[in-house]
Amino acid sequence: MPKYRKKLIEVDLPLTDINAHSAREKSIRHGHPSTLHLWWARRPLASCRAVIFASMVDDPESYIDDPAEQIAERARLHKIISQLVEWENSNDPELLAQARLEIAKSIARQPDKPPIPGYTTQPYSPSPLMAEDQSLSQCLTREQRVKNDKTTPNPHTILQYLAEHAPTIYDPFCGGGSIPLETQRLGMKAVGSDLNPVAVLITKALIEIPPKFANKPPINPDADPMGMTVGKGRKAQKLPWRGAAGLADDIRYHGRWMREQAFKRIGHLYPTIKDESGIDRTVIAWLWCRTIPCSNPACGINMPMMKTFQLSKKPNNRHWTKPVIDRETNTISFKVQNHPTDVPTEATVNRNGATCIACKSTVKLDYVRQQAREGKISEQMTAVVAEGDKKRLFISPIDEHVQTALSAEPEWKPTGSLSLQSLSKRVQNYGYTEWSKLFTERQLLSLTTFSDLVSEVHSQIIQDGADNDYADAVSTYLTLATGKNADYGSSFVSWHNGRDVIGHVFTKQAISMIWDFAEVNQFSKSTANWIGTVEWVAKAVERL
Repeated sequence: MPKYRKKLIEVDLPLTDINAHSAREKSIRHGHPSTLHLWWARRPLASCRAVIFASMVDDPESYIDDPAEQIAERARLHKIISQLVEWENSNDPELLAQARLEIAKSIARQPDKPPIPGYTTQPYSPSPLMAEDQSLSQCLTREQRVKNDKTTPNPHTILQYLAEHAPTIYDPFCGGGSIPLETQRLGMKAVGSDLNPVAVLITKALIEIPPKFANKPPINPDADPMGMTVGKGRKAQKLPWRGAAGLADDIRYHGRWMREQAFKRIGHLYPTIKDESGIDRTVIAWLWCRTIPCSNPACGINMPMMKTFQLSKKPNNRHWTKPVIDRETNTISFKVQNHPTDVPTEATVNRNGATCIACKSTVKLDYVRQQAREGKISEQMTAVVAEGDKKRLFISPIDEHVQTALSAEPEWKPTGSLSLQSLSKRVQNYGYTEWSKLFTERQLLSLTTFSDLVSEVHSQIIQDGADNDYADAVSTYLTLATGKNADYGSSFVSWHNGRDVIGHVFTKQAISMIWDFAEVNQFSKSTANWIGTVEWVAKAVERL
């Protein structure tokens, strides 16, 4: 009966390197699988890759007797892990081939497994795990092992060996698909499942769909028949379409087709705005605040609920929006300026209550919630953010843009209700009890338009020459882009005045109350636009 083989994970790991690169992944955006679609508690790819490798590879104690040689061999395996966890090395063919070989070597040591083709010698010193009839003279010295390790079998041979003899890795709650993805990257089979259909779809998009269409050219009419361009400038070169690059190219092309079709239908609801020089500028976002009636009977004005009046904190582009009180009409309007003169410096709403900027009356938060639940909460435009030549432009709201926003009439709205028993109950306290109330009318129309176009693009892909399976694949990724789009296209999205970008809804596992929000223009070329969202998805696919 052979002795139990300890795995590397049971003895020692280079935790410092694993932890550092796992933490670094949070700041890696473009091309990272996490940008395919949001999922909670997504496990870092670096740690999954290291743990799977260390769980499959034997610790040197299992096949080397000399303690000094055990330490040297363990250090060599640690070096492989330290290189594996680096994001830049995640698709390195030589490094992955080396890691797969180490896994195959551990599998080949099992008495019921055949040797690796092209790697038939026993490259290890005597250990209690060797067969009883094996003599010491049959074992190689350390120098011979090093020499033998330089003769690496063909990578495809190793992959074939792993496909036939490696165990299948199961992940019953795969979530964002990190473990199945890294199992597949290391050359083994993975089976993942989850109770949530979104998690299942994300995992399918990561590990199941790309291999079906690997190394195939795109089918769209704009694709370069000569191949893909790799590198930039003088280093640019043409290579045959490889990996999932062709699939990513079709995602981009048909994402542009969806944008063109959407603009034909709802583009009139996203007008340009003139700057100080009278030049038409594309709007990036419309900034709004929520209002409730003032509790002071002598005032009665709609109180703007603002967390901040500052639009941009950038040193060369500081701007504020100034409230202008008109007692004749008993209304408040907003005027954008680049100096803080007479602009309130404190928020008009906090966790304790709100303050009327017109009469300085204060109300408790219970009053705010009551007014909101009674349907007396409304929205008011506070500023317009537009694309400038080298920086964002901040422009005072105009009636034309307000009326255009209010003119949107979606034909369909989601009818579901938010759970009133939710542990993350936030917006429900303010009367937002239905999903449709989380969006402005224009946002609902935009989201339903793009959602409808996902069905239509399926037919368009087939017209371009694809079969039904490939059309399903491209449509799946555009569906994920639409889902990401909803994360940016809600009235519970804030404007980050430190970076001049639009935030997103799910900064945590709850929909938090947002008093001043940003409404994105899907047809701009700036933050959170539709093409940008599609590009996030395409880059993630391309890296697969």
